[in-house]
Amino acid sequence: MAETAEKKKAATAPKAKEEVKQTPAVSKEMYLHWHEEMLLMRRFEEKAGQLYGSNIRGFLHLYIGQEAVVTGTVSAIKKTDRIITAYRDHAHAIAAGISPNAIMAELFGKITGCSKGKGGSMHMFSKEHNFFGGHGIVGAQIPMGAGLAFADKYNGNDSITVCFMGDGAVRQGALHETFTLAMLWKLPIVFICENNMYGMGTAVERTTTIPDLYKIGLGYEMPSAQVNGMQPEDVYFAVKEAAERARKDQIPTFLEIKTYRYKGHSVSDPAKYRTREEVDEYKHKDPIEHVQKILMDNGYLTEEGIKQVDDKVKAQVEESVKFADESAIPDVSELYKDVYVQQDYPYLID
Repeated sequence: MAETAEKKKAATAPKAKEEVKQTPAVSKEMYLHWHEEMLLMRRFEEKAGQLYGSNIRGFLHLYIGQEAVVTGTVSAIKKTDRIITAYRDHAHAIAAGISPNAIMAELFGKITGCSKGKGGSMHMFSKEHNFFGGHGIVGAQIPMGAGLAFADKYNGNDSITVCFMGDGAVRQGALHETFTLAMLWKLPIVFICENNMYGMGTAVERTTTIPDLYKIGLGYEMPSAQVNGMQPEDVYFAVKEAAERARKDQIPTFLEIKTYRYKGHSVSDPAKYRTREEVDEYKHKDPIEHVQKILMDNGYLTEEGIKQVDDKVKAQVEESVKFADESAIPDVSELYKDVYVQQDYPYLID
């Protein structure tokens, strides 16, 4: 009887209130910024795709669908922080602050481009904006990113490095060597894998027994997490936390940000390895439409306001095309410039 009474008492007793983790609020200004920047990236990429084969040649890897990743990331770090990425880099250049004019001119191979027309689509740089590429070799940017972070630590700077890579790049041995040194030397860096589910035309599941790629970092005892890359809020808060860890504690982080590219690997890829249903499924999660809905639901923008922003960015893109078209082609003498850098080493003896 006593036992039954105790059980009854326990069942009716008030339970301890469970702690609910609240997602920090995102300001109206941040949503407006994300909306305009992602639209600019989308319209710029669409125009670049249209111009391929006429004004733009070489390789061209479009970022359409993945805009929330770089937009959310760059809004979570400082302008003094370093950014380095792979060859799908137009949107990263925009997020870093490089003007659409300089980016389009680079695609056109003009001297006014951010790499003087010598880098093209895959090799965009701007020391002024702390943007260090744009690298055509798969995974090459990973050890280079660690090198940037090492330099900042060595020089006692407050800057961190954000190193982007694709899901195919995590297969490179350089990643494992870099992760080892990054943890051993406690480098202020955030590694971000933009997992768009396909390394060129090969699905992630066909290349690994560990499709949750963030788990790779756990083998090095590196803080690691998987993030929804179709919403800039999720990316922003994950990167903000990782950036603070890198800046304050000198501890690297590995984030696998799940995203999706609507186009093929490059403009030469018809992407026949994917079903239309799969693409449509992700288009229903479109990051720009997600932010537009929040803006309208909260009364931050009307449909007319959204159209005005779209018209504004379209005008910016058209201006960039005009600027690039009217810019000069590099002189032949440019072939011999920027090959070597003159550097004086006072500790060397002639």
